[in-house]
Amino acid sequence: MASDATAELAIYPGSFDPPTLGHLDLIERGRRIFPRLLVAVLRNAGKQALFTSGERVDMLREACAAMDRVEIAEFDGLLVDFAQERGAGALLRGIRAISDYEYEFQMAWMNRRMAPAVETVFMMPGEAFAYLSSRLVKEVAAGGRSVAGMVTPAVEARLRHKLHLA
Repeated sequence: MASDATAELAIYPGSFDPPTLGHLDLIERGRRIFPRLLVAVLRNAGKQALFTSGERVDMLREACAAMDRVEIAEFDGLLVDFAQERGAGALLRGIRAISDYEYEFQMAWMNRRMAPAVETVFMMPGEAFAYLSSRLVKEVAAGGRSVAGMVTPAVEARLRHKLHLA
């Protein structure tokens, strides 16, 4: 790991399939804590995603266009390897429920074992987004219901198009 890795750069990783207002809440709040925030979109061929990683990057870039100090990138492989390559000192992770915490706790310990200099910072979403997940958004949209207030209007339009509801 680069010896100059600090919390100057934090990475907020995820699949973001699709990005929700809960994700954007954490990005907005994370960029107030860290001088630079890299939103890292997982490119995972083994996971069945609705949107390609390129489409998810595009949606995030559009949603974060007015946010300074936020960049968007794709990654695959181990997150800690990506963090070390980028010189990141922190990983930002969202926690909505106890079930999230159990999984994230295990991941944080494993990441610490592999890269002790990279800290994991847990952040709860705003109360309005505590229930929100990409999976639920996709299910609601697939059922033909509006997901307004859960995603940006542009993401909702892409969902409707992708699900052949438009």
